[in-house]
Amino acid sequence: MPVVGGCLVGAEWAAGPFAHEFSLTLSPGTREEWLGPLYYKEVSEGQTTWAVPPFWSRTVRPDVEMEEYDVLYPFLSYDRFGAEYRWHLFQVLNFSGGQTQDEKRSDKFTVFPFYFQRRAADPSQNYTALVPFWGTLKDRLLRDEITFRLFPLYSRTVKKDVVTENFAFPFLHLRHGTQLDGWQFWPLMGHEHRDPFTSTNYLGFEQLTPGHDRLFIGWPFFLNSHSGVGTANPVHQQALLPLYSHYRSPQRDSSTYLWPFFTFTDDREKKYQEWGAPWPLVAFARGEGKHMNRVWPFYSHATNAILTSDFILWPLYKYNRAQAEPLDRERTRFLIFLYSDLSEKNTVTGEAKTRTDLWPIFTARKELDGRERFQLFAPLEPLIPNNKSIERNWSPVWSVFRYEKNLRTGAESHSILWNLLRLDNSPTNSHASFLFGIAKRDRDEGGAKWRWFDWRRSPIPEKP
Repeated sequence: MPVVGGCLVGAEWAAGPFAHEFSLTLSPGTREEWLGPLYYKEVSEGQTTWAVPPFWSRTVRPDVEMEEYDVLYPFLSYDRFGAEYRWHLFQVLNFSGGQTQDEKRSDKFTVFPFYFQRRAADPSQNYTALVPFWGTLKDRLLRDEITFRLFPLYSRTVKKDVVTENFAFPFLHLRHGTQLDGWQFWPLMGHEHRDPFTSTNYLGFEQLTPGHDRLFIGWPFFLNSHSGVGTANPVHQQALLPLYSHYRSPQRDSSTYLWPFFTFTDDREKKYQEWGAPWPLVAFARGEGKHMNRVWPFYSHATNAILTSDFILWPLYKYNRAQAEPLDRERTRFLIFLYSDLSEKNTVTGEAKTRTDLWPIFTARKELDGRERFQLFAPLEPLIPNNKSIERNWSPVWSVFRYEKNLRTGAESHSILWNLLRLDNSPTNSHASFLFGIAKRDRDEGGAKWRWFDWRRSPIPEKP
């Protein structure tokens, strides 16, 4: 079927929802749908998707070596992009791999949270871990390296230059590193000290690592900490809970008495003062950097130079706005997910991107380039927005009405009950199919033409 001006002008088969073939509205390409929501094939801009919703889908794009599979998403998924690949069985059984930044092969296998394995071209990056008995992990769980034996009896973690040895985690640990020594016998007592020092980073520039001194006795009742030592903003924090808590620095002071009932903060850097009684449930702030009135859960209004945040009878009503040129982002919500209205506007170009959800009734969105889409019934889309696997595998099942419009081409389409009734419009003509294609109507400048019981292929309206 030839494509002219980015739109299909070949032929159409219309017997929806039994079978229907039509040109796409929001992008160049075609889509075939069979047996209502049970099968479709979509070809668009070098990408092809086959799906039997909600059981299976496959998407390929050969020009960028991309391939994706979903089987009863999120039960089983496979993704490949070039040499990088990953597949998982409900996030428990996981294979992934590809090339590292130095272009060396690395493959990982995980049975979460019991077994972890990596095999790499660089043997120093290999690891094997069988939790909780024995093993080593590298570049996992926010640590450069983790070694354990009969965890929690013994474990050793490395993060940059800091090494922590845990015995009967989390009760006893010893810690050491550059200018650093520390220990704890939690929750009775612990102490850690580090002197400030300078080092050279990977760009060849000297950088300062601040020092600190931390002590706790009977955690969390007494804490005493000095941080930022060696910098222009050293911080001293001390707490004897629930009697008091102090925070002191050149830029900010904060005090709490009978924690958390009476709190006062003087933030000289951000230029505001805040009172809380008890914080954070009841709080008031005044100043150039922040203005706030909050009595949770009844009412809150808070603003600064960029952000605005409001709620009434939380979570009944919530409003947020961020204004940082050229972005102006607004979101209004009722009952968190029940209703959401989101707008992101480019204040320089005037273009806006919007999304409105009423769970589980509908979802509607408009892109920056003017493309619009509305879907009736959306049980998952408002909860997990912009999830391509949800849209590919589950949306076709329950989207009993679809509306799409392309502002640039002037094309729009309506589909009711998986193309039982379908209408495609362009600036010059339109095509409609009713009741399994029993009745068809074509309209152009010459007028309207009806056809009955004619299932032959017919022209699809040209979309410029």
